[in-house]
Amino acid sequence: MKQSRLMSLVEAVANVAVGYGVAVITQILIFPIFGLQTTLSQNLKMGAIFTVLCRARHKTVYAERMVMWSCPRAYVASR
Repeated sequence: MKQSRLMSLVEAVANVAVGYGVAVITQILIFPIFGLQTTLSQNLKMGAIFTVLCRARHKTVYAERMVMWSCPRAYVASR
């Protein structure tokens, strides 16, 4: 079964939204344990920054994978 482009977009947006929510909730729960006091606004901003950085890292890993796949001998040798 093949996923439509629209459903793929919906899945990607939902994935990012859930990741953002998890980041913000984690900060709200964990920061006080370490004595860090932040406002909801600060948590939302930091969650956005973490989400952007996570997405950028994902793209970097994807690019690395494409480079490795383009060099089959290097990929096999690294395993």
